[in-house]
Amino acid sequence: MENSKNKKQNMSFLQTNIFSSQRVPVGLDLSDLSLKLVWISHGSKWDRIRSFSSIALAPGVIVDGEIVQEEKVVEAIRKLFAQSGPEKITSRQVFCSLPEMKVFLRVIMLPRIEKEELAEAVKWEVEGNIPLSLDQIYYDYHILDDELAFLGNEKQQSVLVVAVARTIVDQYVRVIEKAGLEVVGLETESLAQARIFAPPPSDPPTTTLIVDLGDRRTSFLISVGNVPLFTSSSHLSAQMFTDILSKTLRVSFDEAEWLKRQYGIENKSNDNPLQGLLDRALNDVVSEIERAMDFYNGSLNYTPSIDRILLCGGGSNLLGLVPYLAQRLQRSVEKGDPWVTLRLGHKIPSIPFEESSQFSTALGLSLGGINSSIYASTN
Repeated sequence: MENSKNKKQNMSFLQTNIFSSQRVPVGLDLSDLSLKLVWISHGSKWDRIRSFSSIALAPGVIVDGEIVQEEKVVEAIRKLFAQSGPEKITSRQVFCSLPEMKVFLRVIMLPRIEKEELAEAVKWEVEGNIPLSLDQIYYDYHILDDELAFLGNEKQQSVLVVAVARTIVDQYVRVIEKAGLEVVGLETESLAQARIFAPPPSDPPTTTLIVDLGDRRTSFLISVGNVPLFTSSSHLSAQMFTDILSKTLRVSFDEAEWLKRQYGIENKSNDNPLQGLLDRALNDVVSEIERAMDFYNGSLNYTPSIDRILLCGGGSNLLGLVPYLAQRLQRSVEKGDPWVTLRLGHKIPSIPFEESSQFSTALGLSLGGINSSIYASTN
């Protein structure tokens, strides 16, 4: 195995082969307001959730994906591992998320050339599209011929490119190592979510828009099969809903959160005290979804249309949100089910279903860390 310094320099964002490790890594999701982990065992027939945990972070500890207070994150990671259950985690290896807003992800079309020439062509594409020099970033790429053969032709091939600033990667690795853990893989949130929400294989593959309504922001991911082709983010958030209710009703944030969870936007008996209070925020959510679909259909157009819309993240638990969006968008909208990719049989997962959507990224990371992914390092 390479030494720590070289390993970080050559770490692949599309690679899920965990070097020579014999232990199953833990999926670790770092976000602005919380940390989450999932540890899965992968048997010959069935998967099992061995341990999971979540811990809140105070505002300002991680801001827009950048770790501002490293020691507090180190302490939180240690606490996260210590309190996890139902089983005690014996692995010290982690497969960690990278913040989506700090990552460049794009599918490019290149001539069918030799491997060495392709590497050079990708380098030129990266240099021309990222406002950072090559010595300031890590990047990786993967040829999509097997997954999305229809994108290429006899003369051209489609290539997925991922790049991120070295400062972000090095910071995440440094913090995790300070917590006494070993980073064996880094992956964008979109790659993890595309994996965990992957639909059954189809021909042509299903095009999915995943809307991750988180505590601090909303991320939009469009994937074909389990390959992410477009990502964007917005400052719309589940916390914004609570803030609106708190200010409008003149109640505390905690009370507004309770009201949001209790009533949502359902109006079964026309006596919902929150009726109409979130209209402006919900209009903005609809507009952002429509904007993502319009961009994909008008500018990218890899497939004829978006086949389905999935909601995930803590904000997706808002009562009435799924039918509301379906009616407003005049499209089928579903709550994302992170269990569809795992082989759980008749066993009930230890993570309650109403909380499972919040663990979707950590689940995808954990699954990516133990499975042989469609992605392989090309560097």
